[in-house]
Amino acid sequence: MLAGMTAPVLYVIVCATTHAREVGRLVRLAQERGWDTCVLTTPMARRFVDVDELAVLTGHPVRSEYKHPDEPDVLPPADAVIVAPATVNTINKWGSGICDTLALGILVEGIGLGLPIAAIPASNRAHTSHPAFVENIARLRSWGVTVIWETDGYPAHDPVTGGNTAPIPWQAALDAVVAKTGSE
Repeated sequence: MLAGMTAPVLYVIVCATTHAREVGRLVRLAQERGWDTCVLTTPMARRFVDVDELAVLTGHPVRSEYKHPDEPDVLPPADAVIVAPATVNTINKWGSGICDTLALGILVEGIGLGLPIAAIPASNRAHTSHPAFVENIARLRSWGVTVIWETDGYPAHDPVTGGNTAPIPWQAALDAVVAKTGSE
């Protein structure tokens, strides 16, 4: 980074899955590469993470709800977005343009702004076999979203197993947005 330049800003959006509590790994990886990282969660995912720890780690509040229109923004604007772990619910709503949470609003807006976005879906095979999910993965990819899924290295898990034990490929998601932004 050149002297006097500010760090690029990465929004990390977290959904409510068992891997949500590991998102600090992605934050640290991004910070090591010079990113100013902000964490946003879905309302349910907020219960899965240590909000105070993430706020200290990032230097920014962890947001999960829309602010009042008269309130100032507390986060800098994003240069790139990673949504991981991403639930089937979030993927399907995002692919349909639904903005009923702050996380979805940021994702829908990110596509409209042309931001580099990477997503790592995390769910079971029964959910991910649903035709709407399959169609929305294809739709998001057609809009330029890098989706790291199945053949890309992160498989669905069997239903009723309590979650995926495979490690989330945090580095692959970060590499994808770095490649699209040229920021290192």
